[in-house]
Amino acid sequence: MTLDRLRPIADKGLSPFVAAAARVGLTPNGVSAVAFLVALAAAGAFVVAGEEPIVYVAGAVLVAFSGWLDLVDGALARKLDVASAKGDLLDHVLDRYADIVLIAGLAAGVERYALGFAAVTGVLMTSYLGTQIQAVGLGREYGGLIGRADRLVLIGVAAVGAAAYPDPIRELTVVGWLLVFFAVVGHLTALQRFGGAWRDVE
Repeated sequence: MTLDRLRPIADKGLSPFVAAAARVGLTPNGVSAVAFLVALAAAGAFVVAGEEPIVYVAGAVLVAFSGWLDLVDGALARKLDVASAKGDLLDHVLDRYADIVLIAGLAAGVERYALGFAAVTGVLMTSYLGTQIQAVGLGREYGGLIGRADRLVLIGVAAVGAAAYPDPIRELTVVGWLLVFFAVVGHLTALQRFGGAWRDVE
């Protein structure tokens, strides 16, 4: 079970933050945009951290903040009763771009571009299968080995680990091994989702 399945529980703790966002006049789409910009800043931190590992901590904090905002935007849309197909589309598009820039930043920081390519394709296929399964009428699929919430947590934990121990472990740094993990598990998760949907579709 992935952390994405815990969204309803997380939503219950968002009320004070959603109320604050509403008071200052933020819209759900605005929160989604800010979440992406924070992810972009995290990616920049990861690039710099390749030379200055302590900066990984800043990247980890930014990733956590971006993930939190990604929860707030949906909860705010429901509170204001402005949830829409356009907002859902924007949120998903910005989430995918955030996934791309975060992994690209990690890969660039350690100069492991092939691993970055393998990781980002695994992540994108995982997300694609989730929405494609919905498109054929089987509902939104968050199952599999890892989901987006899991990835954000792992990026944050690995970033802190890379700051604490920047030296290679069997030729790869902590970030390098994270990219390997995303590459392997991402594609396995995509295949797992595909297999489950294939059995269910008529």
